Amino acid sequence: MTDPQLPGPGLQPERTALAWRRSTLALVVGAALALRLLPGLLGPWSLAIGIGGLLLAAALWAAGAARVRRVRAAVAGGVPLPGGLLIALLAGTIAAVAAVALVLSLVVGN
Repeated sequence: MTDPQLPGPGLQPERTALAWRRSTLALVVGAALALRLLPGLLGPWSLAIGIGGLLLAAALWAAGAARVRRVRAAVAGGVPLPGGLLIALLAGTIAAVAAVALVLSLVVGN
């Protein structure tokens, strides 16, 4: 007997993997843009922002891959789906980066 709370096997693990890859790719592009465009505005701080973004992208790639494995196991084996801590951390990181970008745009714009 299957658990009614779990979805049937299908494309959910693939959609999950693609979503994590898209998020990681967006972070890599943002970090690369920071490394390319910010040195004239922030000087050496732009390197810290860009390298930090690349390191965060690497950590997100590893964490996303582990989450995809857990989702695949949950869908295939009937174990509970993983919690949302990683998703909450990603959302918090995006909000913090957006706040920094807003502050920088206000400071540089004046």
